Amino acid sequence: MITKPDKNKVRKKRHARVRSKITGTEARPRLNVYRSNKNIYAQLIDDVNGVTIVSASSVDKEAGLDSTGNVDAAVKVGELVAKRAVEKGLKSVVFDRGGYLYHGRVKALAEAARENGLEF
Repeated sequence: MITKPDKNKVRKKRHARVRSKITGTEARPRLNVYRSNKNIYAQLIDDVNGVTIVSASSVDKEAGLDSTGNVDAAVKVGELVAKRAVEKGLKSVVFDRGGYLYHGRVKALAEAARENGLEF
C-alpha cells in the first residue's frame, strides 16, 4: 500500500532549501511567514544574533479580526508587521516564504507589507 507524502514534511524540506540560501541580519532581517489552517504569522528575525525583532499574527488583538484564516487576515497581518518594522526603523528585509508557494495568503501578506513601507 502506497501512502501519500506528509504535506508538512515536504514543506519543511522546501523551507530548508530556501533557508540554506537566505539569512537575516540586524540591518536586513528575514521576514518569515508561517501559515496554519486557522491563522497566519509573520516575524522579522535577526539570524546572526538569533532574535525576533518584530512579530505580528492574526491572533493579535490589535489586528481586530473576525475571521483569521483568509486572505483578508493575511493582508492585515502584512500591514501590521510592516507598521511595527517601520516604527523600529527597518525598511529593507529578506522575504522567507517558509516553503509555501508564493500564492494566496502568503502573497497577500507580502504585498501588504510592501505597500506599507517594507522593501524586498
